[in-house]
Amino acid sequence: MKLKIMSAVLLTAVAVTLAGCSTGGSGQGTTAAAGGDTSLSSVQKAGTLTVGTEGTYRPFSFHGEGSGPLTGFDVEVAQAVAAKLGVKAKFEETQWDGIFAGLEAGRFDVIANQVSITPERTAKYEFSTPYTYSSGVIVVKSDNTSITSFATLAGKTSAQSLTSNWNTLATESGANVQAVEGWAQSVALVEQGRVDATVNDRLTYLDYKKQTGAAGLKVAATTEDQSESAFAFAKGSTKLAGAVDKALAELTSDGTLATISDKYFGADVSQ
Repeated sequence: MKLKIMSAVLLTAVAVTLAGCSTGGSGQGTTAAAGGDTSLSSVQKAGTLTVGTEGTYRPFSFHGEGSGPLTGFDVEVAQAVAAKLGVKAKFEETQWDGIFAGLEAGRFDVIANQVSITPERTAKYEFSTPYTYSSGVIVVKSDNTSITSFATLAGKTSAQSLTSNWNTLATESGANVQAVEGWAQSVALVEQGRVDATVNDRLTYLDYKKQTGAAGLKVAATTEDQSESAFAFAKGSTKLAGAVDKALAELTSDGTLATISDKYFGADVSQ
């Protein structure tokens, strides 16, 4: 009888001990039970970094010659990061409207698609250190001397897409806005002298200059504020984000990011 009672006590003690190990006084056991942060180890085990990107967003993520292989600034940066992690980059092309849902569903490990860092997004996702910096610019004809700042845009005519945040900036600066469908139309109107200026993203202007030379155009003014774009990860992917940060630091140090930047923009937009 005593033996049975002792056995029951011992079994109870073992059960309590095992339960204590699984919950853990420091909380580590709970994390392990929930799977923990396996983001980096999963990528390393698979040998691939699965990247969500649009594939239709030139010059960041697009197909050369229409149906050519996927290429672009973000694509090459992602490939360079994957190489630093010792894995290969695998791209999953997804429309922008569904790209964050795909990340949350685990379809890919990271988004590389010029994702701007905002307070709303940082509350929901992990971010790497930025790998692209940009600002707003006023583009005018080279011989224009009347526009030298956003203040001097007042009373001038600026071609803007009405749904763009650049339209808001132009309007707030006092410009008379002429509505256009996008950058191609707005820059054409500036070149033709039919409007005084257009306000847009510096990266857009640099890409246009790289592709065409932008003869007869110049940047008259630049915003003080900069936007920062980075890799986006699912919340809790701290280890993978940290490894990507380390890779980006190495790619900055060895000049790789500057080289990729120059290829697409003729300038270093990575810092």
